[in-house]
Amino acid sequence: MMQRIQRAAKRPKIEVASYKGKRFAGLIKVLLALFLAGAAVFAFLLGQVLGGAKDDIHGDPQVMVILGCQLHDWGPSIMLRDRLDKALEYLEGHPEMVVVVSGGQGANEPTTEAQGMADYLEAHGVSRENIILEMQSHNTDQNLRFSAQCLRDAGIDIGEGVVIVSNGFHLTRAKMLAGRAGYENVSVLAAPSSHTPTRLKMYVREPLALMKSFLFDR
Repeated sequence: MMQRIQRAAKRPKIEVASYKGKRFAGLIKVLLALFLAGAAVFAFLLGQVLGGAKDDIHGDPQVMVILGCQLHDWGPSIMLRDRLDKALEYLEGHPEMVVVVSGGQGANEPTTEAQGMADYLEAHGVSRENIILEMQSHNTDQNLRFSAQCLRDAGIDIGEGVVIVSNGFHLTRAKMLAGRAGYENVSVLAAPSSHTPTRLKMYVREPLALMKSFLFDR
């Protein structure tokens, strides 16, 4: 009896090749389905980003908020300069508008983004009295929330209409977060993105950032 058991234990296991093939094919189908679902979600989010990348002015906004971007030792980065130049175009016809420049200081920046932006605007003719500096924020959600608080502290009602200035790819997310921060009657100005490699990178990054902000920036 023991010999029979030992002989049976030594027999090699028989694996059915067709079963292994079916299991592998099933795994491939699951992975393919996940990939297609992810691609569909990304395509939808990219469509939202592209759809929001344009000027959209409602009524007569009384306040402008310019969202910060990288600041170098020699001045605003190309992306930030694009935003500031777009703001200056609009301010030519609205010289009395209150302008909030929003952005703190990163580890590789010589000063706050807000200070660099204010200096640039003033050098191009904007009255310093019309500029409010928000110098604590480090992301888009903070840009808008902290700017709203600066306006409240200055006695300005953010429900009277605000125009947000940023690069076009950024505006869908900015409008969503502005609504959560309490702004009403939100308009936007879409600055160009002159630096092509950065623009291409941002159109890949921004759909993911939009999903992240939708889920977590509340």
